[in-house]
Amino acid sequence: MDQERRKLIAEKFIELWGVPPSVIARGPGRVNLIGEHTDYNDGFVLPAAIDLDVVVAARPRRDRQVNLYSLNFHQASAFNLDAIARDSVSPWSNYMRGVALVLEKAGFRLRGMEAVIQGTVPIGAGLSSSAATELAAAYAFQAISGFELDGRRMALLCQQAENEFVGMQCGIMDQLAGALGQGGHALFMDCRDLSCQPVPWPSDLGIVVCDTMRRRELVNSAYNRRRLECERAVRLLSRYVPGITSLRDVSPEVLDRYGHHLPEAVRRRAKHVLSENQRVLDAVVALQQADEETFGRLLDESHSSLRHDYQVSCHELDLMVHLARGLPGCLGARMTGAGFGGCTVNVVKVDAVPAFVPAIQDGYFSVTGIVPQVFTCRPGTGASSLP
Repeated sequence: MDQERRKLIAEKFIELWGVPPSVIARGPGRVNLIGEHTDYNDGFVLPAAIDLDVVVAARPRRDRQVNLYSLNFHQASAFNLDAIARDSVSPWSNYMRGVALVLEKAGFRLRGMEAVIQGTVPIGAGLSSSAATELAAAYAFQAISGFELDGRRMALLCQQAENEFVGMQCGIMDQLAGALGQGGHALFMDCRDLSCQPVPWPSDLGIVVCDTMRRRELVNSAYNRRRLECERAVRLLSRYVPGITSLRDVSPEVLDRYGHHLPEAVRRRAKHVLSENQRVLDAVVALQQADEETFGRLLDESHSSLRHDYQVSCHELDLMVHLARGLPGCLGARMTGAGFGGCTVNVVKVDAVPAFVPAIQDGYFSVTGIVPQVFTCRPGTGASSLP
C-alpha cells in the first residue's frame, strides 16, 4: 500500500477516533483468467489475486462494539458482536458483520474494534470486491483478537459468511484465490479437492479488465438453468457410465459416444465444461513454458465456447472481445464471470497497455455510445496483515 493511501486512511481514523490505527489488514480482488462455469462442475479454474485490494485499518476496543466507517461510501455503521444483524441502510457493512458472525460461530471470541475501510477494487466489475472485503475483515479481526488461521480455513469461513449472511451463493474460487494468491503468479485450482498450485505469470504481460457497463439482469435465472442442465447431463450419462457424479468425471470420449442421447442444449453445455477444463490444463502448461501465444489463443477459444456452446455471452461482450483482438499487443480476450454482461479479461503486452486502454474505450464508445470502465492489474499477493 502506497504512503499516500496509508496517510489518507490514517488521517480519517484520527479524525474519527483521535488515535491512529494499530492494525491494517488487506484482502485482494481477483480476476479469473480462464475456467468459466467449471467450478460448480468440480472442474479446474485459473484465477489470480490482483494488486487492487480492500484494506481495513483498525484499533481494538475493550468491549464488543464494532464501529465502522467506509471511505468509499462516506458512511458509518456500527454493531455489537453479541447481537449481529444485517444492515439494510449500509449494506457494505454486511460483509464484515457476516465474517464476525461466522468467526464467532467457529469458536473465536472476537474483540470489538474501530475500523476504517477503503478499497481500490471497483464494485460490481467482476473483480470480487466482496471477497476482498471479507478477507480484509477476517484478517483484521484475527490481528485484533489474537488468533491465527491458515489461508484455506479463512477462505472457507469468508465463503460461509457470504453464503449464509450476505445471501450470495458464491463458490469458493474468489475467497481461495484472494487468500492464497502469490505475487507474480496465477493460481491453478482444482474445485473438487480445493488443491492449489501457483503458476508463474510472465513479467511482460498485463491483465486488462473491460467493463461493458451492461447490467446482468438475466444472470441469476440463466446461471441456475445452466447448472441444472449440467446436472441433467450427468444424470443422463450415468445411465451409460455408472458412478459419475459431475461433469468432471466425464471424458470427451464418453460425450462423443453417448452425447446423442442428450438434448442438444444439454450436450452443448457439457461440451463447454469438458473443453474448458482441458483449456485450463493447457493454459497452465503454456504459462509454465512461457508460451504466451498459446495462452492467448486458449482465452480466445474459451470465449468462443462460452458464446456458442454455453450460450452466456451477449452482443456487448462479443463486441468488446472483437475490438480487443484487433488491437496491437493483445494476445487473447474473453468474457469473464457469469455472462450476459459484465466484463472481459484481456491479456496484453505490458508495453502495449497504455495505448490499448484508450483505444478500446474509443472503439466501444463509437459503436455503443457508452464509455466503458477499464482496469489494469497484475497478479498480486494474497490477504494479510500489513506492517
